[in-house]
Amino acid sequence: MTATISDTLLDWYDAHARALPWRNAPGAPPPNDDAWPYRVWLSEVMLQQTTVAAVKPYFEKFTRIWPTVFDLAGASDEDVMAAWAGLGYYSRARNLVKCARVVAQMGGFPETEAELLKLPGLGAYTAAAIASIAFGQRAVVVDANVERVVSRLFNIEEPLPGSRKAIREKTDTITPEVRAGDFAQSMMDIGSQICTSKAPRCLLCPLSDVCEGRAAGEPERLPVKPAKKAKPERRGTAFWIEREERVWLVKRPGTGMLGGMRSLPDDGWSARSNGCDAAPLEGEMTSLGAVRHTFTHAHLTLELVRIDGAAVPSGEGEWWPLSEIEAAGLPTLFAKAARLALA
Repeated sequence: MTATISDTLLDWYDAHARALPWRNAPGAPPPNDDAWPYRVWLSEVMLQQTTVAAVKPYFEKFTRIWPTVFDLAGASDEDVMAAWAGLGYYSRARNLVKCARVVAQMGGFPETEAELLKLPGLGAYTAAAIASIAFGQRAVVVDANVERVVSRLFNIEEPLPGSRKAIREKTDTITPEVRAGDFAQSMMDIGSQICTSKAPRCLLCPLSDVCEGRAAGEPERLPVKPAKKAKPERRGTAFWIEREERVWLVKRPGTGMLGGMRSLPDDGWSARSNGCDAAPLEGEMTSLGAVRHTFTHAHLTLELVRIDGAAVPSGEGEWWPLSEIEAAGLPTLFAKAARLALA
């Protein structure tokens, strides 16, 4: 059964693999190229909790500006964070720079899963994916797509996250010794295209005949997930301070939400609390409306207040040309606020 599943999936992948800018051709050995593990690593970091469609333009931009890990290691934090703006989950960008600098000091990426795990920002999934896809090593790669496919394939009814140990063990039993990278990517493609969260396309699945979840009926109910907790509602205020066709931007602290990003000054809101700090300057204040944004842990309604007739701001910041606001690399929340102000 083990050989049948892996062989069947690899045959399907050879015929149906998605053409993606960070992928090698099915069945081809990993390229003997220093840029190859960099591209695999970069794509895997970007794809965490983010769709392929959203990642493609960012991947192409990063590899155009920084074609190797050594180029990225030499980039400034500000430039990388600005290039990442809009992709979300900004701790990934901070870890990306840290990891690139460590890898550059090492002279390149380590090839084993155990050594990859020691790099900043690399968890079990990412280390396994790089080891198998970039270096052709056998590694057990389990992401959300694989969790879904394996839960249904073996009819694992224990709810997540408790079922993850069993899912990993079952994935290990079907992972082949050769073409482990192609196998991992075939599982991802089956999960994203066929074995979808809702309305799985079982009639098109190459594993339908051996799928225990399908045989048991209602495979779409697997994996069993705990009920989602309602996200809290938060409120905050951002301030628009404009002088001579320029707006005052600040840099957020290096840690915490949107850490290290350029932004509008605000009142100290966070995912855990509403804003409470006073306005950065005294002056005539006018509400410009509000924008709404959803983070992983909270919904935020951010009021935008224009301050006129105030003194020049003190502290760390910069006057940014309004005509070049798109180049400031504002995270999505503050980009929404800027569009509101400029409207």
